[in-house]
Amino acid sequence: MRTFAILLLLMLSARHAAASDAAAWAALRADGHIALMRHADAPGVADPPGFRLDDCATQRNLSAKGRADAVAVGVRLKAQGARLGRIVSSPWCRCVDTAALMDIGRIEIEPTFSNAVVLSDRRAELAQGARDIMRAWKGPGALLAVTHGANIQALIGYNPGAGEIVVVTPQADGTLREIGRLPVPQR
Repeated sequence: MRTFAILLLLMLSARHAAASDAAAWAALRADGHIALMRHADAPGVADPPGFRLDDCATQRNLSAKGRADAVAVGVRLKAQGARLGRIVSSPWCRCVDTAALMDIGRIEIEPTFSNAVVLSDRRAELAQGARDIMRAWKGPGALLAVTHGANIQALIGYNPGAGEIVVVTPQADGTLREIGRLPVPQR
């Protein structure tokens, strides 16, 4: 009986994940939705002391896996027909590199998506700026924001894995409703 319950739970979980994926992909083919993406894999947990935004060599950067994952996410976005009307990125090199390696369009550096951990004294300001940008987005297509896990956590209460995309839609009350999550494609 216990084995049956576990199998049933796994099947329902897989069905929910597939429905979530389908809803997320449908939203990325429509206007006005937001794709919040955590930068791809970058070893470590913080930038080295004394890092500078204008010098990638001083920052925590993408690993070889992170670079390959970013390419794979870009391939998947194209294959699924995602319509991205605007692509914004945190100015941190690991975010800009993630967006560039996806090869899906012109990237705009948007300081409001800067690392909320490093700029903890500005966390509320950064989150509000991000909400304002997302609330104003009506399309065409979806808005993709490549940012940091802590920023996404502050916006929706979930810290995605490296390279994961969380698709949301702005609500009239200013909140964001999660539509689905898209993990890095398995290779």
